[in-house]
Amino acid sequence: MMSDSEHTKLRIPVNDLDHVIGPTNASVVVVNYGDYECGDCHVRHLAIQKVVDQLMGSVRFVYRHFPLVKVHPNALRAAEAAEAAAAQNKFWEMHHRLYTHPEKLGNRELRRHGHEIGLDLDRFDREMASSTYADRILKGYYNSITNGITGAPTTFINGVLYSMTGVELLAAVKSILESGQ
Repeated sequence: MMSDSEHTKLRIPVNDLDHVIGPTNASVVVVNYGDYECGDCHVRHLAIQKVVDQLMGSVRFVYRHFPLVKVHPNALRAAEAAEAAAAQNKFWEMHHRLYTHPEKLGNRELRRHGHEIGLDLDRFDREMASSTYADRILKGYYNSITNGITGAPTTFINGVLYSMTGVELLAAVKSILESGQ
């Protein structure tokens, strides 16, 4: 059985499978678990985007898929679209579109997002048709559950769980940066 402190610590270190933006030597690392079809995740995305916009040069951001497949029927497909975009070095562009257009996560809309960000649509179509990335996404999801992640959004700052609103999140990151923790 896990202690409370184990539930509040990030147990999966940042690794090569993560989507990362920002300096590798940043003193602050924000890790976010999300689901593209989750309303609370959209709110958290907007908050994290403010942090990214203001602190990009000094904070490292990590995104991990946590598609709540039992309650959000489009979440896995949206994550697959993000991975297909990542294979063409356009993860962050697709990620942002998925979170800013939450009502447009059907297959046709996902393809339109791919077109809008300039993906090779033949490759995108092939990868989506064969569910190229589904197993890896689901493996990451189940691994996250095994390691204490219970829902989305879940956000960690420097390995510590933060349950707060967007305004508080930005203030917390700024405070950590200023204190040099």
